[in-house]
Amino acid sequence: MILTLTLNPSLDRTIEIASLARGAVIRAAAAHLDPGGKGVNVSRALLANAVASRAVVPFGGDEGRQLVRLLALEGLDMVTVPVEGATRSNVTLAEPDGTITKINEPGTALTPAELDTVADAVLAAAHEADWVVASGSLPPEVPADVYARLCRRFAGAGIHVAVDTSGPALVAALGAGPALVKPNLDELAAATGMPIRRVGDVVEAAGKLRAAGARTVLASLGADGAVLVQGQGIWYGEAAVSEPRNSVGAGDAMLAGFLAGGGRGEAALVEALAWGAAAVCLPGSRMPGPSDIDRTRVRTGAPDLTRPLTTHQPAAGRDPLPAP
Repeated sequence: MILTLTLNPSLDRTIEIASLARGAVIRAAAAHLDPGGKGVNVSRALLANAVASRAVVPFGGDEGRQLVRLLALEGLDMVTVPVEGATRSNVTLAEPDGTITKINEPGTALTPAELDTVADAVLAAAHEADWVVASGSLPPEVPADVYARLCRRFAGAGIHVAVDTSGPALVAALGAGPALVKPNLDELAAATGMPIRRVGDVVEAAGKLRAAGARTVLASLGADGAVLVQGQGIWYGEAAVSEPRNSVGAGDAMLAGFLAGGGRGEAALVEALAWGAAAVCLPGSRMPGPSDIDRTRVRTGAPDLTRPLTTHQPAAGRDPLPAP
């Protein structure tokens, strides 16, 4: 069973438009309202593919109650933790060429007592889990080391922890030795202070994350695919997407596919890419099911370190991590 924790869940409204023009009245072609938050999406993707999962979800206010209702309608196995503040709402504007504009609210602060209650809920459910996925942004005022503390608590119990977050929370988690981290291109550059322009830069940056404590790095590169660095193995993979609709949640589907595929090696990378590519082709924040997933579109193998990325990320101006 895969347990997920989302400290900053959301209601995600996706609005499909012809084009984005500042200051104009824009007519929507379609709109979708979905439960959101990275860990929530991982559990939703696993549920859609009949993989056992449970989500720990703090919620508050009318938005939070609506979030829980939507998750219950999907049949998600969840542990809900009521909190005082209101659950946030996010808006995504999706254009036909795949361009995405996101407006994310910061969320509401969790009190120390609420954070303890959430942690207790995770610990109570974790004894049944093979993996705990701690993912997403942190609400305001939550300490940056919260995921690191979870990693340390579970290490002695033999439970693997996957961390998918950014900024100080990601850097702090590395020192606790997570079994897996899944940075995207921006997060990889920010954590290492490196410019990321080629596949070789991704491999080097992943090596820095491993030197800092992560055992496995699955780096998602958007349209450029993904790089997996694990043990003595390094694999590159990509999946063809002819008509992208919405990239929101694609990285979460990728992480879900990787864990569902066993969490190790090239076969798991194939699952990750197939699930992520399927999510990109769906409207709103829908998670792909078996009929959406096409593994034949995936190509994996040894990385060409000289291959340039179609998008690149400049250096973040600092290097908090050691060289591999």
